[in-house]
Amino acid sequence: MLKNLSLIALLGFAVVGVPSELSAKSVKVAGTQKGTAAKSVTRQVAQQNVTIEFYSPSIVRILKSDAGLGAPVQKKSYSVILKPQQMKDVQIQENGDIVKINSGFISVELNQQTGEIRFLSKDGKLLLTDTKTRLETRKDEANKGKYRIEQDFRLADDEAIYGLGQLRDVYMNQRGRQNIELWNHNTYIAIPYFTSEKGYGLYWDNAGKTYFNDIVASKNNSNQPSCTSFTSEVGTCADYYFMYKDGTQDGVIASIRALTGQATMFPKWAMGFWQCRERYKTSDELAGVLDKYRELKIPTDAIVQDWQYWGCDSNWNAMKFQNLYYINKVGDPAYAKYLPTDMKQMKAQGEPRLKSPEEMVKYVHKNDAHLMISIWASFGPWTEQYRELKKMNALLPFDTWPRNSGVMPYDVFNPKARNLYWKYLTHLYQMGFDAWWTDSTEPDHFEKPGDENYQTYDGSWLGVKNTFPLLHNKSIYEHQRAMKGNTKRSLQMTRSGSLGIQHYGTICWSGDVVASWNEMKNQIPSGLNFSLCGIPFWNTDLGGFFYWEFEQNPKNPAIQELQTRWMQWGTFMPLMRNHCSSPMVSELYEFGKQGDWAYDAMIKAIKLRYRLLPYIYSTAGDCVQNSGSMMRALVMDYAADKKASRLNDEYLFGRNILVKPVTDPLYTWKDKEKKGHTIYPDVRKAAAPVNVYLPKGNKWYDFWSNAQYEGGQDIQRLCPIDIMPVFIKAGTILPFGPEVQYSSEKPWDELEIRVYPGADGSFTLYEDEGDNYNYEKGKFSEIKFVWNEADRTLNIAPRKGSYKGMLQHRRFHIVMVGADSGAGDQPMQASKSVEYDGKAVKVQMKFT
Repeated sequence: MLKNLSLIALLGFAVVGVPSELSAKSVKVAGTQKGTAAKSVTRQVAQQNVTIEFYSPSIVRILKSDAGLGAPVQKKSYSVILKPQQMKDVQIQENGDIVKINSGFISVELNQQTGEIRFLSKDGKLLLTDTKTRLETRKDEANKGKYRIEQDFRLADDEAIYGLGQLRDVYMNQRGRQNIELWNHNTYIAIPYFTSEKGYGLYWDNAGKTYFNDIVASKNNSNQPSCTSFTSEVGTCADYYFMYKDGTQDGVIASIRALTGQATMFPKWAMGFWQCRERYKTSDELAGVLDKYRELKIPTDAIVQDWQYWGCDSNWNAMKFQNLYYINKVGDPAYAKYLPTDMKQMKAQGEPRLKSPEEMVKYVHKNDAHLMISIWASFGPWTEQYRELKKMNALLPFDTWPRNSGVMPYDVFNPKARNLYWKYLTHLYQMGFDAWWTDSTEPDHFEKPGDENYQTYDGSWLGVKNTFPLLHNKSIYEHQRAMKGNTKRSLQMTRSGSLGIQHYGTICWSGDVVASWNEMKNQIPSGLNFSLCGIPFWNTDLGGFFYWEFEQNPKNPAIQELQTRWMQWGTFMPLMRNHCSSPMVSELYEFGKQGDWAYDAMIKAIKLRYRLLPYIYSTAGDCVQNSGSMMRALVMDYAADKKASRLNDEYLFGRNILVKPVTDPLYTWKDKEKKGHTIYPDVRKAAAPVNVYLPKGNKWYDFWSNAQYEGGQDIQRLCPIDIMPVFIKAGTILPFGPEVQYSSEKPWDELEIRVYPGADGSFTLYEDEGDNYNYEKGKFSEIKFVWNEADRTLNIAPRKGSYKGMLQHRRFHIVMVGADSGAGDQPMQASKSVEYDGKAVKVQMKFT
């Protein structure tokens, strides 16, 4: 009857509350009677208290605890911020052994005899069945009074499910996966959540080490039924949330955002191109890179100061500049001890151009760029933070990075430790840094026996670790927002995540991944499954981080092809950020010069990113205002197309642009010495095909040629080095911005509005002040464009809303995309130009 019985015996667990068909008849413990406040029931089934409670019409919580404890357990949640809402239309009915509670969107049926719980849509369609819960008492001292919890579900055998976070593998559909350990580490973000192609989502609310298993029944073995399960090592009860609204993924994600918090708006500049490297070792080096980008007219909005600006490892994450080269103290014996090991042999430099970090920040801002700085969740023994945290017993005695240096992570679960973290970070905030790179938020941990039993402020490490990144980034976000006079949007880029992190100004990146084609393949489904967990902002190190598989030379043709294709993909990520590890360098000019195939193709990708900013920023606005998504796995829009919905290498960027990153080398090869070679004498003239599947139900335009295709077919798209397959859905209205060197260089007063005919369509242009929180007070504008295919009219609705600095008058250049309009990333020939002052405009286009 019990799985893993030998493991249970080994660990000394006692088993309680195992519902089965032989359970004694249920005893009613409590129940809310039908009425305006009716939204929950609690029953005792065998030895478990089972509570079913609606938080909203589309969200229901199930909580199961040991009946021997008396009343149902009151459990803390880190991710969930929604409180149960008042609802008038929840109905509770009892018929024999069946208790049914219905919200209008969801019906939940509890069988008081077997303990089985069924979830149904409002029209009676069975969505999911909760079949069994096991609470196994833990006997170890570290988790005394807690349980090992296993929760089993039954899905339809042919049902596809997605989610579980960022697992760094090629799987899109998670069915049939065994022993998936949900335990955060570098490059791996574990989220105990899955969503079904049926349009429901399930969040297993446990912050500790958890395993996911899915056994799909074999046609040849009727004795092994299908079973999908979460098993958590530590918990007080089984606790999960079932979400279903209208059968769509958008409905599920709207429920996730309601449950865990709406996404916050990033500044407009963050949607531009970021240059980053491990690492710029002096202020002058960083400023020199920005100078070169401006000189070469490579569009850029942000540059990043990585680690060791604080100095040596013993001074790790001091959150202040004590590296001699940043504070003009080279040669000063009082500061010599802070010099990082890898800088001791640096060639002597003359008088620095920028003599302080304050000058560096001002210089970057003066040159129309923004600056992000690396901060960690750990501290070296020379730092003031370390000494204060040690006094409050708020250091985690783990082996972390950098090893053998005495560095320790802090106990993020201790509220006083979180306050201390911001106290020291305030110095950099006041210096004017624009964003925080919250690195190592798993945190980095070289685990050894016994570590999992360490008692944090909130319990054993085994029971709470996975919520570390949420609390860390949430604290920074809330502290910054609380600063008097703060007008700058808090922006953190973090290496790990948890459900709900979108609510705290945070974008996750996929960690220190390897520069390789196989890794690039892994990143696409990893990002899509992560996004399906309701977290819209995600990115990767463009090109990868570790270049172990190559001769680390940007002139290596094999690296150049990989970097080019990853950069092209980055155009269609929520954030476009170039990065690499030493000794590799990845500034764009390191790959060549104008006229060289790799350089030209990468600059083309960046310029396209900037032309698409009105679309990208509006898509981000849709995420914040309407619970939208930036990277849309095809199951979101094409669940009925089984081929499309299971693809792991294509997605919609926003609601209209289909992208297929090129994830195989077409024009170069690598020898045993890791050196790259070109296959063709002139890569610029090569054009190999890439297979692209166009989902059913739409007509599609090739972005680069305007060629039209019916959906539901594979096509071979020739992909010269400067083209990645991009297709536009018929009915799309695509705003195209000016060519700029940074996001705010030119106003959007002369936008090109591209209409791709063939179906009805609409698009809402979102604009706000760009980098403050006034949008939360309604200070933003929306202009809705609606294309009517039948009468060939584009209706521009009256502008809704306003904000300081808003364009009162503008001109829209309407392009009817077709054979003679021009195509791709170049300006198109407008069919008509119209003046717009906020009032409705109707544009009649010619029939062709």
